[in-house]
Amino acid sequence: DAHTTHKTRKDHADKQVVTEIMARCFIPTLITNVPWEGFRFVGHEIRIAEATDCYGAVVWPSALVLCYFLETNAKEYNLFDKNVIEIGAGTGLVSIVASLLGAYVTATDLPELLGNLQYNISHNTKMKCKHLPQVKELSWGVALEKNFPRSSNNFDYILAADVVYAHPFLEELLVTFDHLCKETTIILWAMKFRLEKENKFVDRFKELFDLEELSSFPSLDIKLYKAMKKNRRSA
Repeated sequence: DAHTTHKTRKDHADKQVVTEIMARCFIPTLITNVPWEGFRFVGHEIRIAEATDCYGAVVWPSALVLCYFLETNAKEYNLFDKNVIEIGAGTGLVSIVASLLGAYVTATDLPELLGNLQYNISHNTKMKCKHLPQVKELSWGVALEKNFPRSSNNFDYILAADVVYAHPFLEELLVTFDHLCKETTIILWAMKFRLEKENKFVDRFKELFDLEELSSFPSLDIKLYKAMKKNRRSA
């Protein structure tokens, strides 16, 4: 029936795009003393050094999904000269791609990840980007007003890939999204659904934000969302 055909078509499209997304990743042929992974986005070869001692130090598929989206939807979501902040930047791949697309980027994460993040960002954006990205510490829900005063928050986009991972801090994450958002800020958020708590988080998130699913990749269990603050005054 029509429903099944639609589903099969969707699954097929999913597999095709997923294959294309995953193909953006390549393994170096030469083994060096710093283990790295390679990625191809926006016409550049991006080398990401991964620290293996913590979560935020590996590139997750959600980051690839988000990077691929930013590159292939650069007309509709034009980052050129836009103010962009990434939360939970991890190894920095998404922030690097946003920088290559011409954005002013602030890449943020926990203090213990900043060294590796700064290293990757510097190595992949030097002389290649219009605006040099900033790296800043951001622990969710902590000292937000001090480090990111609401009055000077002027973000066009908030980018997030897989930030809801085994996190005891989902309330704090929500507070952080809320704090960084103006009425016009667009959140682009790729998320892997592993457990029930992701769904719970999405429900809580929907109380504060209008959430729209932009794409879904069932074979990776990943969804890509666009979100904006609820109760915005109509433009």
